[in-house]
Amino acid sequence: MPLSISEAKAKHVERLLALPGVVSVGIGKDANGHPAIIVGLDKARPKTESQIPGTLEDFPVVIEIVGTIRAQ
Repeated sequence: MPLSISEAKAKHVERLLALPGVVSVGIGKDANGHPAIIVGLDKARPKTESQIPGTLEDFPVVIEIVGTIRAQ
């Protein structure tokens, strides 16, 4: 049985957050409105972006530049 998007995110979140500059991993929508795993980067990082797959468990992965995230 295929994983849900929440399960797919949970399966890969630790590995993604370990990449340089990755500050968040969430669930959202791609440009076509389909469910997607959203990977937030602190700034453009071509080397890190090249290590992030285009899909995880058949869900598209969208990379967004979100800046540095600080606790409030």
